[in-house]
Amino acid sequence: MAKALEMEQESRDNCVPTESYARIYIKDVPLDVASKLCVVSRTCPIVLCGLLQHESKMSVLHFSIKKHDSYDAPIKAKEEFIFHVGFRQFVARPIFSTYNMNSDKHKVERFLHAGRFSIASMYALVSFPPLPLIVLKGAGGSSAPLAAAVGSLRSIDTDGIIIKKIILTGYPQRVSKFKASPVEAWTKCGRRGRIKEPVEQGGKFFINNHLAFTVKYHWELKTDCRNCE
Repeated sequence: MAKALEMEQESRDNCVPTESYARIYIKDVPLDVASKLCVVSRTCPIVLCGLLQHESKMSVLHFSIKKHDSYDAPIKAKEEFIFHVGFRQFVARPIFSTYNMNSDKHKVERFLHAGRFSIASMYALVSFPPLPLIVLKGAGGSSAPLAAAVGSLRSIDTDGIIIKKIILTGYPQRVSKFKASPVEAWTKCGRRGRIKEPVEQGGKFFINNHLAFTVKYHWELKTDCRNCE
């Protein structure tokens, strides 16, 4: 206990007292970076922050965000925004999804809807939650950016799954009998069955009826077989 108190006292002696100024010297700064910092320091102060372990690495960050009440324009996924997280500021194109508390699978959203929270996922430098977030949208020219959304950092997770449902419609053109497996087909009227046999004409086949049917195999594939032989 005494040794711990002694180490704490030594660390306090080596620290800069509060309400005092300190001059910091940084070595081996590239010339182009130093020139940019000199230009920035004329208009705004330069913030110097220490990093925790792993905060210099990249990962998948998930933010809980909500559209700002004063922002009327639609916010589309994969649109370029300025993210101000804690002391960091970077440009990213987020993917929006609904938050599912009972599963690690989240449904993708094309737009950020007003009045409720959504999850924004992106690649960025590691930060630890909870950090406040302000999403800015550049107005173009010399105008100041507008506040588009607010929120906080929710988690860092590389194992989460964001699901996007896609429905493909059309005609099957080629089927490989060595790679394909039997799939059940059903009609809108409730009839079920399987493809009977192929025809020697570019992927055409016989079926039990000549109605439009649906095939579901990993994704939904809807096709019209009224012209099939």
